[in-house]
Amino acid sequence: MAFYDWVFDGLGLREWCDSDTSAAPLSMADLLAQAGNDEGGEGVPFPSLDALNESCGTVSQTRDLTAGIEDAFLAAKSSLKLVLDPITQPLSWALDGALWLFQAVPWFVMIPLLVLLTWYVARSFAVTVFVALSFLFLGFIDHLDVAMQTLAIIFVCTGLSVILGVPIGIAMSKSDTMQRASIPVLDLLQTLPSFVYLIPLIFLFSVTESKLYGIAIILYAIVPIIRLTDLGIRLVDKDVIEAADAFGMTNRQKLIKVQLPLALPNIMAGVNQTIMMSLAMVVIASLVSAPGLGVLVLRGIRNLELGVGIVAGIGIVLLAVILDRTSKAALSRVDMGRNQN
Repeated sequence: MAFYDWVFDGLGLREWCDSDTSAAPLSMADLLAQAGNDEGGEGVPFPSLDALNESCGTVSQTRDLTAGIEDAFLAAKSSLKLVLDPITQPLSWALDGALWLFQAVPWFVMIPLLVLLTWYVARSFAVTVFVALSFLFLGFIDHLDVAMQTLAIIFVCTGLSVILGVPIGIAMSKSDTMQRASIPVLDLLQTLPSFVYLIPLIFLFSVTESKLYGIAIILYAIVPIIRLTDLGIRLVDKDVIEAADAFGMTNRQKLIKVQLPLALPNIMAGVNQTIMMSLAMVVIASLVSAPGLGVLVLRGIRNLELGVGIVAGIGIVLLAVILDRTSKAALSRVDMGRNQN
């Protein structure tokens, strides 16, 4: 006799419960009991689906719930793939093209170009020297090629995150209704474990397609740039907006000439966080064929090759410091320029 038999008997639902003649599969508790791991004496069981199913076979078990979710997703898979494939295909082309370019350009061209780009963005001698020495070190330990693969993925995914995230943040700042509707979605994307992003994408796309890991990285990394763009524009002083209105500026002119320049420090902070989150996700995305340093980390874990994993981890740390210091130096330049004006 199950614990909750009295509930269904008292409600007069015994006939309904007994109408399901199909044999229910064993629950997890039953499997553990058969294996001799049932501790027993747990008192009043929580009225979970499995516990209620013991008293009423018509009540579904938890495994029926998870199977239903999977069946619903598989039923919609063809329709989703038909819509998403043409939309996301350019992402595969961009990632494949960036990976080819970063590997095809010789090191004696690529490293000076990256150092010059660092100087142009940061205008910091210390940061530029650090970037040059870091890339030379990665080349010295034969990790430059895989570091370039990781960097190519980050450039593409971060760029697309900024291109998509800034307009969304602007739209949120202009509409309280859109902000209220978007915040739960952003909270979900920000709190969802990074591995979970890969589960539905594996069902939708082939692991050989670059867009599989590209979409996961963008979804994971786009949240900070959206939030901080929205915050930056909302923090613009109301007196400044009133002065712009007094000069007869249109909404577009106010946005381009007033709000975006004043919100730029917040936006740049969002870019910095997006870069860091892209780098974190690109390592996890090595589980679904993303190339780069993450593959070596995964190899170190799988084969228990301590040295391979540690050296690849050092390379990831160097890339993280390079990107962080460069973006922060660029943010400092923006702050200095605004203060001087």
